[in-house]
Amino acid sequence: MLLAEERAELCRIGRQMAAGGLVVGSAGNISVRSGDLVAVTPGGMMLDRMSPEDCPVLDMSGRPVEGRRAPSSETPMHLAVYEESGASAVVHTHSTYGAVVASTMTELPPIHYTTLLLGGVVRVAEYATYGTAELAANVRKALEGGRRAALMANHGGVTLGGDLDEAYENARLLEWLCGVYVRAKMIGEPRILTEEELAKAAERGLRPPEYPRREA
Repeated sequence: MLLAEERAELCRIGRQMAAGGLVVGSAGNISVRSGDLVAVTPGGMMLDRMSPEDCPVLDMSGRPVEGRRAPSSETPMHLAVYEESGASAVVHTHSTYGAVVASTMTELPPIHYTTLLLGGVVRVAEYATYGTAELAANVRKALEGGRRAALMANHGGVTLGGDLDEAYENARLLEWLCGVYVRAKMIGEPRILTEEELAKAAERGLRPPEYPRREA
């Protein structure tokens, strides 16, 4: 079976996402890239009920290579992210606080210095229908400049990583940051970190790890 280890990892991360409330029902999707192949979660299936055989393998053009199920409808977005970045994994969530911020803001303000671990202020990609090339282009634009995370207007979040564990932890961090901001707004007007304050935190080494070098 092609990418057997990677497909098993999709199932493991899918179970963690469901258990952690990052997805509801069959929403959300995950992918991992290995060379010129991508393993992705299937469409219309709950992430905590998958087996490795359920996860199709595609080439970078989206052509099916192996698998018994159709890929996620958001596959064009995943492929666009791989074209834009050096990432090896993508996690797409429908988490509660992420959806709240994505439905009300144009960006997630830097309420905490760990925003730097996501590559900087998290932008909200303009709304487009799910699964479309337009949404893929909007997400790709929101990730420009080495961002590791973006929100999608009235939709959810997407995070990148050098592997699936890193992309998953970035998704957890994104949801935590959104939760802090939303809860802070309930008490009063949150204090937002300035560019100077963020720069000082970055000087102390707070930045995302570099992606593994990909074979030419």
